[in-house]
Amino acid sequence: MKILVTGGLGFIGSHVVVELQNEGFEVIIIDDLSNTTTAVLDGIVAITGKQPIFENLDLRNKLLVEDFFKRYHDVAGVIHFAASKAVGESVENPLLYYENNLNTLIYLLQQLQNKEESHFIFSSSCTVYGQADILPVTEDAPIKQAESPYGNTKQIGEEIIKDTCKAVDGLNAIALRYFNPIGAHQSIKIGELPVGTPQNLVPFITQTAIGLRPELSVFGNDYPTEDGTCLRDYIHVVDLAKAHVTAYKRLVNKKNETNFEFFNIGTGTGSSVLEVINAFEAVTNTKLNYKIVDRRPGDIIEAYADTTKANTVLGWKAKSSLEEALLSAWKWEQEVRK
Repeated sequence: MKILVTGGLGFIGSHVVVELQNEGFEVIIIDDLSNTTTAVLDGIVAITGKQPIFENLDLRNKLLVEDFFKRYHDVAGVIHFAASKAVGESVENPLLYYENNLNTLIYLLQQLQNKEESHFIFSSSCTVYGQADILPVTEDAPIKQAESPYGNTKQIGEEIIKDTCKAVDGLNAIALRYFNPIGAHQSIKIGELPVGTPQNLVPFITQTAIGLRPELSVFGNDYPTEDGTCLRDYIHVVDLAKAHVTAYKRLVNKKNETNFEFFNIGTGTGSSVLEVINAFEAVTNTKLNYKIVDRRPGDIIEAYADTTKANTVLGWKAKSSLEEALLSAWKWEQEVRK
């Protein structure tokens, strides 16, 4: 039985495809190439020695989604990454985010509900918690009003999946609420390569360090944290990818306790923006040109995970350090700029 990875040529998706293929799964990738290129396929093949099936398809087109599932009727499960993911952009263009992040989810679930048995892994986010009252954040933390349309699409997405799992026999799902993925595969054949201006901290750091960007903007230094900058839980993308495979196997092997489960995926350690900058400078021996600018709309103050549930129930644990992840990101940046 085949497994579909939507957004499978993206940063996280490509690393998950590698881990799935290394575990013997037969993978089909759907990607509309809006934030990636087909060159990522070459990296996946170079690492795994296997060529996944690839379909260039916009999941917002319901008829194309229906046609895909008619052609690939043996797809038993979906790991769903295809979504827009920048907090700031979502504030500026909310309708794009609601269309791209919710319609595509609905169209996929409509196809899976027709199957006798199917498995669904949802790329969720710690943004569902908003600014948590207690840190580290546990899965029992209340879901607060979202700080951004992006965060809201993750909240609504989880609700859609939960309601669908209640109504559809044979559909089981896990939402992975992850924190901030960074880094690159140890082979340095795939990594984070955003199209246009990076929306995330680490690729902006590496692009500044290599001279592609004149300077790095730090959005605010007046937050109520130790150094005034936002605090996040940065997780190596390979650790994150392995969590998806573990979660999918949990469903396939019927180890799930309910038909909709959710887990925090992070390291359990918070690092401020300035701490990340300092760690990058130390591990790469490279000085960064950065400046403090105004706060960015939609950003919360701090978020880092309590990973007890993922460690004990899911049976997964992050292994790589912040420094290891930053060094891999820097090696990847150097490789792609050769």
